[in-house]
This record gives sequence, structure tokens and C-alpha cells, in this order.
Amino acid sequence: MYAKTLLSLALLPALLPALSLAQVADDFESGWDQTAWPIYAPSCNQGGKVTLDSTTAHSGKNSIRVDGAGGFCGHIFFGTTKVPASGDLYVRTWLKASKALTSSHVSFITMSDASQGAGKHLRIGGQSQILMYNRESDDATLPDLSPQGIAASMALPTGAWECFEYHIGTDGTIETWLNGNAIAGLTSKAGTANANAAQWQRSALKPKITGVYFGWESYGGDTNTFWYDDVSISSTRVGCGGAAVATAAST
Repeated sequence: MYAKTLLSLALLPALLPALSLAQVADDFESGWDQTAWPIYAPSCNQGGKVTLDSTTAHSGKNSIRVDGAGGFCGHIFFGTTKVPASGDLYVRTWLKASKALTSSHVSFITMSDASQGAGKHLRIGGQSQILMYNRESDDATLPDLSPQGIAASMALPTGAWECFEYHIGTDGTIETWLNGNAIAGLTSKAGTANANAAQWQRSALKPKITGVYFGWESYGGDTNTFWYDDVSISSTRVGCGGAAVATAAST
């Protein structure tokens, strides 16, 4: 018994990094815990819907399906406030979109951002048919929606599971990856000039994220259906191969 205890203690340091890697993670195989992942629609919700879907998944059998309606009040998200209290934020989700991004402005991830003021958000979505960030307080976009900025981003593929990752640094850095590949137009590093981020970098704001939410928000008539699976929110990068925990948990 003594020898077994010593062995367990010896293994503990090796196990701790794996256990502490994810602040929150979920593969939804135990269902949708609506206490851990509540619906988020701070302004209004008319028509959007979030459901557990057992017909498609990145891993296992379950994913979370978001049917997003058109118009601002069609927005709906699910998410968590269990984000790292200090330090960098890394988010990884496998997602699938039913329709391509159009010229209209939409969001499929929104984050409450205290640096912008009460009720304001840092948003990830699309416009001009490409992936982009949008800051609610001044409507700045990353990248600039110039021909060069648009070319520095990319479209979001449809009909298949894609690994979407991003990093929000305490110094204001933003990095974004799709299927492990960095997206130049969705990168802004503190102290580094970026010809495609002139609008974004005019502000000295450094995001202070207090919640991360997945879903759909349309600022026009666009509708879409998104699926989310194997979500991880942590203080270090998990990567596309990092496994999600079976149920949501915080360190």
C-alpha cells in the first residue's frame, strides 16, 4: 500500500498539466448541461434556437446545434463565464456551418468584453464573405475590409467540421487558426505594425474577456445553422488534437 501511494504521488506532477490544461471543456456526450452552458441573448431573442443534436458530431454522437434567425433579434448563443481570470485566453471549437458567409455582417462567436464598457462585445463572424473580428464599441474590424484586408482572411468552409482556434492576449494580441493554419488577416500582435489592421490598431483597448458564447447573430436578414463540438476554453493552446473533457468543468 505504501509503495502504491508513493507511486501515485510520483505520477501526480505529470498528471497536473493535463488536468489543468483546460479551464472549461465539453464534448457534449453527456448531453447539454444548461447550467454550465446557458443560453445567452442579452438584448432580445426572437426566432433563434439552441438544441442538442445527436445526428452529427465531430466526435462521439452529440453536438450543440444553433439555428440562427435573421435580424438582430434572431440572435442566440450558448456559452460560459468560466474563462481564465487573468492571463491569456485560448478558445478551440470544432464547428460546422450550413451556409457560406455572405457580404452581410454576422457573428458566430461573441465575447463580453469589459475593456469596451458594460454590455459591449468582441465578436467573431463574417462580412464581405470572409472571417473577421468586430469590436462593438467602435465597429472596428480585423482585418480592414479593403481588398487587401479581405484577401488576407479567408472564407469559412461549409458542410464539414472545421477546427477553429483563437488566442486573445493580455497585451491585446489576437491570433486565429483554421484547421491549425494561421490566418494572417485575423492576426494582430502588440507592437507590430500590420497593414491590414490599421483600423483595429488605432484603438489602445486590450480585450478583457468575461464570457465566451457560441451561436449566431445577424445584423441583416442572413440566417444560418451552426454546430459546435469539442469546445475548450483555457489559458494555453490546446490545438486541434487536444481532447475535450466529457462534461464542463472549471479548474
